[in-house]
Amino acid sequence: MSIEGTPGLVETKEAHGETTLVVDPARLVEACTYLRDSEGFDFLSDIAATDYLGWGAAGPAGYIGNAWGRDINRPGSQGFQKVPAAKPKRFSMNYHLLAVETPPRRVRVQVWLDEGEPCPSVIDVWPTADWHEREAWDMMGINVTGHPNLKRILMDDDWEGHPLRKDYPIGGEPVRFSEAE
Repeated sequence: MSIEGTPGLVETKEAHGETTLVVDPARLVEACTYLRDSEGFDFLSDIAATDYLGWGAAGPAGYIGNAWGRDINRPGSQGFQKVPAAKPKRFSMNYHLLAVETPPRRVRVQVWLDEGEPCPSVIDVWPTADWHEREAWDMMGINVTGHPNLKRILMDDDWEGHPLRKDYPIGGEPVRFSEAE
């Protein structure tokens, strides 16, 4: 496998038995086409969007537990706290690819995006990206350019905001009871 020749490749990461190819967003379609046609990654299993707002900032890593339970007023991790490495941008889009052969091979293609930065659609490479890209738009607000039908897929059409973003307001809607009508 010569994935080092992938167009737009910024970085290759090996961790936990997985290979991640970090690709320049402007060359995502070119990189995916290369991986499909030249490397045999013929199946897109998932696209996962992630919001890293506040990642790497100081804060509690957990709560100290003891025989009587946890003291939520004393956050900490008993000396095991590790501040995570800073991420290059706020959002990541992760494309999980599979080469269906014996033995099967897996690779993750990752692009990093800032707030409002568009991500090109890979529907022309893998048509199954349709629903995954719509979910990334609906839940995270990541604009996928070139998508033929970018509209909400899980939330109502008139829903405001994107519920999986870390800056989405937490709270509930007032419950209407039958006696209150």
